[in-house]
Amino acid sequence: MAGSTLTHLECSRCRRSHPAERLQNLCGCGGPLLARYDLVLAAKTLTRESLPGRRRDLWRYEEVLPGKVSDAVALGEGGTPLLRLPRLGEKQGCPNLYLKDEAFNPTGSFKARGLATGVSMARALGARKLALPTAGNAGGALAAYAARAGLEATVLMPRDAPRANRLECEAHGARLILVDGLISDCGRLLAERKDREGWFDMSTLKEPYRVEGKKTLGYELYEQLGGRLPGAILYPTGGGVGLIGMWKAFDEMEAMNWIGPARPKMIVVQASGCAPIVRAFEEGKSESEPWKQAETIAVGLRVPKALGDFLVLDAVRRSRGAAVAVSDEEILDAVRALARAEGVFPCPEGAATLAALPKLFAQNVLSRDDTIVLFNTGSGLKYLDVLEKALA
Repeated sequence: MAGSTLTHLECSRCRRSHPAERLQNLCGCGGPLLARYDLVLAAKTLTRESLPGRRRDLWRYEEVLPGKVSDAVALGEGGTPLLRLPRLGEKQGCPNLYLKDEAFNPTGSFKARGLATGVSMARALGARKLALPTAGNAGGALAAYAARAGLEATVLMPRDAPRANRLECEAHGARLILVDGLISDCGRLLAERKDREGWFDMSTLKEPYRVEGKKTLGYELYEQLGGRLPGAILYPTGGGVGLIGMWKAFDEMEAMNWIGPARPKMIVVQASGCAPIVRAFEEGKSESEPWKQAETIAVGLRVPKALGDFLVLDAVRRSRGAAVAVSDEEILDAVRALARAEGVFPCPEGAATLAALPKLFAQNVLSRDDTIVLFNTGSGLKYLDVLEKALA
């Protein structure tokens, strides 16, 4: 293996190049920065034939990840199962229905992927105090990976976030600041205080490397489906970094001649109490407007305005996908269905993807013959206080 082939960062808006060896947040134009690689060089060693002999975690794709794997802040993230859902598939008349279960990550959610790569690079580039706003799971992941890295962490979290997320941060020694409001309010407070406190901002897409950990979802799907991509991906979308990351991975895979130009339909799933990207999609807009009075039990979907919404909407439209909203009641029904029919106790955000499935069939967005992958982004065990009340 050749190690990382990272060459530079590129602004996702103005396309300006930035050096990769400097600690930085957004481009001067306000656009998120994305990592770029020498994919010709990467393809020499990152081959489909080389994959079986590699390590099992996400660092198996080291040529298209930032930094040195030997210096990575790792806890075993990635390599999560892709489960076939035979009973629910039969009920829906969809024989090729799968669930990518991110609950198997360290810290119990998909946030471990992005924080592993983000914290690794932040430490390598000299950051010593890390901070982020979170709806819950990202805070626990930052706390864990910062502890692993020997760095200070500050987590700004809504006061009504799930209790498990709050305890997780405190257990790992992070400084926890509870905020009256939403993740957007946490973000504003972080921006006000970061210079005075000496924090490096690890917010979603405000640093370049969390998306790199999330993109490994796309590489894993390709492997787990025997060297092909699914027909459709249903992704619970708050900030949307996982969807952005997978879309980026597919472009990299095509450049390395793993796949052709065909792409899965990328389906955004949001809660009806906070669906800014769905509304923008339906109105034909390239960016969303902030959602007022956001409210849903799926706290990870309670994101009034995503920084990368324009990237999400572009991927959805280019893939001939869709964006759909589901109610909290539909989400709870799907939690029960996944748990009772398939033995998977999902987070509410993950259950939302199952709740969306009948709507997508009814709209003829999906065919029942498609290979469809739902994403469960975390464990229901982290939402016990939320689900206990809702499922009572």
